[in-house]
Amino acid sequence: MNSLRTCARAAIRIQKLTSVIYTGERGIKRWVAPTLRVINKRKAKLGPQPEPRRSNFLDWNYNAEIFAFNKRLSENFDVELLQQAFTHRSYVAQEEQKQREVGIENPELSIKDNTDLIVEGKCLTSEIVERYLRQALPRLPEEGILKLKDYLLSEEIVAKVSVQIGTKDIILSEDHPVRQETLVNTFFALVAALARSNDVVHTSFFVRDFLIATLSDKEILSIWTPSHPFQTLDAILNREKRGSADFRLTAQTGVNTILAAYQVAVYSDQQFLGIGTGETVQVAKNIAALDALQRMFGIADFSRPIPFNLTVDVSSQRTENLPLTKWCTENLKHTVGG
Repeated sequence: MNSLRTCARAAIRIQKLTSVIYTGERGIKRWVAPTLRVINKRKAKLGPQPEPRRSNFLDWNYNAEIFAFNKRLSENFDVELLQQAFTHRSYVAQEEQKQREVGIENPELSIKDNTDLIVEGKCLTSEIVERYLRQALPRLPEEGILKLKDYLLSEEIVAKVSVQIGTKDIILSEDHPVRQETLVNTFFALVAALARSNDVVHTSFFVRDFLIATLSDKEILSIWTPSHPFQTLDAILNREKRGSADFRLTAQTGVNTILAAYQVAVYSDQQFLGIGTGETVQVAKNIAALDALQRMFGIADFSRPIPFNLTVDVSSQRTENLPLTKWCTENLKHTVGG
């Protein structure tokens, strides 16, 4: 009898324990929604607020941020040069003004600004980008190389890269929020600081991995397009002593409707050069000529993508790609890397 009573008591305890474990419970408390409504109403009454400075936060530690930036990029910046790269002239002028306001007539600060680094880094970045593009795209005319370089060195692209590597909160500058020009100058100063800390070859890897790699999701034709594809194609064929471009209508559909489509192929001496499709025959011919030029320049959709593992030697002899006015297969063989 005692054993039966013990088992019955144990069963009752287990049932009570199970009921406690599986009791339903609200995941969000009832006070959360009303509180959020009040907070949002108060924010709406205040209007748009200025972006807070990260350096004004209580947990801000500038030396720790500099150390973390260096390690986050897996680089070996000299600490003094890295701090100088982030310090702009406007910040130094601001600190000098603060000292004058407290009675110091001739303020002397042991802070170096990045003016010299900006000039040095801009020239070095331009040289690295230009040489890398010529090495990666040896068949592309010089006009296309310069256009790609201008795109990569544009304020929008360089500022975007600068933000992505984490410079925005560490920059010491008078302006806040940080302007695009300041972000661009900071990136150029970092390039120069890295070159002084290591060497130019290592710096070219930095520029390649963070700046030039932005071309990976871009079509070259969207950045640079020959202005006169018909004349350019005929001129190249003439220099190669081949017949002029022969455009042939290969397919059409929806004629005399708003959904008309035409496919035109271009040939030379019965050899296929390119193909294009458009809503009119003229548009299709234009696209076919561009497709033929892309195939010649090695930038077609099926061409080998731009390599992002090359090494650039800035000290080597500088060579330029062929301009459009001289481009042909025979001249390309005599160029370096052709």
